[in-house]
Amino acid sequence: MPDTPAEAPARDMVGKALSLLTLLGDHPHGIAASALARQSGFPLSTAHRLLGTLVREGYAKFEQSSRLYTVGLRIFQLAQTVSVAYGFSGMTRPILEGVSALSHEATLLAVLDGNQQLYVHTVQGPQQVRVVGEPGTHGPLHCAAVGKVLIAFSPDAVRARLTETLALDSFTANTITDRAAFRAEIDAVRAQGYAVADEEHEAGIRAISVPVFVNQQVVAAVAIAAPAFRTSIINLENQLPQLEEAARSLSTVMALR
Repeated sequence: MPDTPAEAPARDMVGKALSLLTLLGDHPHGIAASALARQSGFPLSTAHRLLGTLVREGYAKFEQSSRLYTVGLRIFQLAQTVSVAYGFSGMTRPILEGVSALSHEATLLAVLDGNQQLYVHTVQGPQQVRVVGEPGTHGPLHCAAVGKVLIAFSPDAVRARLTETLALDSFTANTITDRAAFRAEIDAVRAQGYAVADEEHEAGIRAISVPVFVNQQVVAAVAIAAPAFRTSIINLENQLPQLEEAARSLSTVMALR
């Protein structure tokens, strides 16, 4: 049903508040109201009013000494609730740590979020030069190993939509930007059961990923990612057995939610 005259402004303000909250998440060390206003395009008075509401409700925090805003603990509480509801609890971390202990590289867990992939857990390897995938951050689907897996094993309608409509932006010389080539890549991933990314999103980074299923539905993708100077695609493929075993363990844990 269409909004009533009273409902439309309220919905608009909720949308603006959520936009500010999303921007706050991009600045974990804090940001000034004036900077938030510029980034959001809202008048400073509107930004101040919305931030005041977010602070009162615990979704944002204001530091008097620095005059900076950060996300509040209420967001942490919600994140923990969502994490448990989707099976991304603390039980998943030991599984990822086991992979990193064997591979000596980063292990990443990601899920599909609209037209992007979202990191939900990351375990760093022990080596000094590491691949970093911050939990809570998004990334493109078409040029990441986890993204290809999430597309390839999605339900038919979702896979078809993403394969045919996803923007194939170029990030490196290796990024697949041709629609027919991308279609073939997704078909290959689905046939072989895993995906690789060879310096496609970031130069110098290689990764391999497999799907995590619960009740025959893909719920996540788990990956090993490493600097290209330290590993080859063949070396990553040699680690498929341990990655697939981790995916099976994750399936069991996530089915218990």
